[in-house]
Amino acid sequence: MPLNWNRAEFVRSAAKSADFPRDARPQIVFAGRSNVGKSSVINRLLGRKNFARVGNSPGKTTHINYFLIDEALYLVDLPGYGYAKVSQAEKARWGRLIESWFADTSLMTLGVLIVDARHKPTADDCTMAGWFQQSGRPFAVVANKLDKLKKSEIEPNLQRIRETLALDGETPLIPFSAEKGEGKEALAALILEHQEGAR
Repeated sequence: MPLNWNRAEFVRSAAKSADFPRDARPQIVFAGRSNVGKSSVINRLLGRKNFARVGNSPGKTTHINYFLIDEALYLVDLPGYGYAKVSQAEKARWGRLIESWFADTSLMTLGVLIVDARHKPTADDCTMAGWFQQSGRPFAVVANKLDKLKKSEIEPNLQRIRETLALDGETPLIPFSAEKGEGKEALAALILEHQEGAR
């Protein structure tokens, strides 16, 4: 069954473990640095301009946001990490919230880590990749901002991302441009494949 990506609704912002939906629908989890364009990737996937809020100042997502797609699956938006202008206490709260999410291994169907195609992944990106790898669940990496690279830079940069995050050959690395829509079909197909597999 193809998904109708346009049938998307915001369900809730979870501030604690008790708020996480546990209704057996597949959960596709998005993580990434605060300014990596996570909301833009989600918006591009849904074909909507401002569905997942795109903030001018990074670090706006302070809870775990759930979007229900076509009554069939959740897109789960984790708080962006690595943003300096947030208090240590707030960072610690985000950390605990994300930790409690990962602690429940029944939740995640597929993890999606968004990195910046232009730069070597940060220490925080590597930590997040480690969380996904340790979860034992499938995950993919989306290299966003592809449109900002010259053609000759794409392959070496993707190779650097793969090496820095220590990705195995099984982990998809999807070159993506939230701006131009490149990679959207590949990401949508991957989500659909895992939704089918979760049934």
